[in-house]
Amino acid sequence: MNDMTSDQNYNVASDELRQFVERIERLEAEKKDIADQVKEVYAESKARGYDQKALRTIISLRKKDSDAVAEEEAVLQLYKEALGMT
Repeated sequence: MNDMTSDQNYNVASDELRQFVERIERLEAEKKDIADQVKEVYAESKARGYDQKALRTIISLRKKDSDAVAEEEAVLQLYKEALGMT
């Protein structure tokens, strides 16, 4: 009886494990598809004449809190002034 119970537990665990693995694989495939789509949009924007570095910087800034962006810009401006770059 004990061997049967452990076999059932193993089967349940292996089925559950398989489900996790398959879900992760599906999500990884979706992530790759999305990454490919993002690359296509960047390529399209480049073909239309947009600066890629500036576009990536804007995307990065939009992800941040506006206060954090303002602080970064203030520090950057301060450093540029200290180095005579303005």
